[in-house]
Amino acid sequence: MILYSINGSSPVEAKMLSYPDGTLKIDIEETNIKSVLFIWKFKSEAEFMQLSYMAGNIRDRYPCADIQLYLPYLPNARMDRVHSETEVFTLKYFCSLINSLGFTKVMVLDVHSSVGAALINRCVNISPELYISIMRKSIGFDSQNDYVLFPDEGSCKRYTKYFSDCKNIGFGIKKRDWATGKILGFDIYGDNPAGKNVLIVDDICSYGGTVFHSAKKLKELKCNEINVFFTHCENSIEKGELFKCGMINKIFTTDSLCTLPDNHILSKIDCLKGVV
Repeated sequence: MILYSINGSSPVEAKMLSYPDGTLKIDIEETNIKSVLFIWKFKSEAEFMQLSYMAGNIRDRYPCADIQLYLPYLPNARMDRVHSETEVFTLKYFCSLINSLGFTKVMVLDVHSSVGAALINRCVNISPELYISIMRKSIGFDSQNDYVLFPDEGSCKRYTKYFSDCKNIGFGIKKRDWATGKILGFDIYGDNPAGKNVLIVDDICSYGGTVFHSAKKLKELKCNEINVFFTHCENSIEKGELFKCGMINKIFTTDSLCTLPDNHILSKIDCLKGVV
């Protein structure tokens, strides 16, 4: 979904129709445009064409306008390297397309890979600290008595600084069958989670397999309530074991990517908070 904010106004969707051949008719009726913030809440790469048409139109009409992009979730961020000549480096080429639009600034929320941030011109990697703070208040997180688990080394390095006030911290290491990719087990290192409420923190979730195995191990170690935070969460989570296992009290994520309705287990935070 493409939104835009003109001269600091509240974001709106462009008036967009399709001709019988499937091509787009787009109207941006505002005048005296000095600055534009486009917001791309990613659903499909086909939306790039909409963004390209709209950014081009503004640049043609107002050559001196400050045109920025907020792309909360960076598509292709996991494809930050290739292992053979046959693999297409999709992140590189996606970022090249974004760069071709000439934005004065491109903001990304908690980008999965530093490679993505490096490939985008004038990129600002927005911290998830505000969203983590909102989630902590929502669950009444107790920094002295509750427990934070980072399910892998990457999340530990990424998020430890946001929990410097916490007394009980652990991190996980997966046991994996590298031939099949299947997770065989999970070990936890650090403080003992027994008897404590636990918060699991990670950046991106597809089906939630890693956090599911984290939760299983935590329950074996006699922890109490488990809450989870992902900065970005794909709708596929509802098809995974994590969503259905009954071990999780609440899953928090931003609406950067997830469009599932809030329910007894899922709670979304507006990814525009603090940005627009």
